[in-house]
Amino acid sequence: MADELVVATLNLRNIADRWVERLPLLLADMAALQPDLLGLQECVFAVQQDRILAAAGEARYQIRRGWAGRPEYGNSLLVRDQLVPGADERLELGRNRSALRVETRTAAGAGLGFAVTHLHHLPDDVSVREGQARQLVDWLAGLADPIVVVGDFNADPTEPAYRVMTDAGFRSAHLEANGAEPALTWPSGIVADGSDDEGEPGCLDYIWLRGPLTTLSCRLAWDRPAVDDPTLFPSDHFGLIARIRLESTAATS
Repeated sequence: MADELVVATLNLRNIADRWVERLPLLLADMAALQPDLLGLQECVFAVQQDRILAAAGEARYQIRRGWAGRPEYGNSLLVRDQLVPGADERLELGRNRSALRVETRTAAGAGLGFAVTHLHHLPDDVSVREGQARQLVDWLAGLADPIVVVGDFNADPTEPAYRVMTDAGFRSAHLEANGAEPALTWPSGIVADGSDDEGEPGCLDYIWLRGPLTTLSCRLAWDRPAVDDPTLFPSDHFGLIARIRLESTAATS
């Protein structure tokens, strides 16, 4: 039996970079996209950023949170109501970073592990990201395939962290669908006081698949500027959205 799901990822850039102005852009795109599974990074729980996005359209979501560095901030998983999530689990990665995972099941009974992470950001700390990626794949070994992992890895495709994922059997959805990674997912082009300008522009964000999953399509999302202001984007990162096909047998009692 085959199920098709839409999965997405977005680094929200917390409440920096003109948050009040860019919120309507985030909501408009969320209402249009309505993914089945969404992983958010730099989510400020104290202002309910994940819940605000979840309420943008007709879909209903369960929300799971995993703090990173401090209790009011971190990664969030949004699971649409036609999926049944199990217990969630958080992984501490150090350097104020973490990962969060949940096992889900479709209405047809197919199982899917879903995880979100955000790796260390300083450009020169390549080995730190590599170590965090290794922690991540070791931790995910506790889940049965198929697995989807999303997030801001702060690593371009030439970095060891990227190779850690591919060596562990993960495939990039964008690469699988299009034959190449996006030219860049950061920076978006937003202009704001205090914008993050550390590092070279590039592809830092990914949707990773492992197991009996096929990417039907994958593209950038949350990537359009405001109609009346080319310096205003939903975030300082572009998101990614993929339609995937999950081949699995229905659960039996």
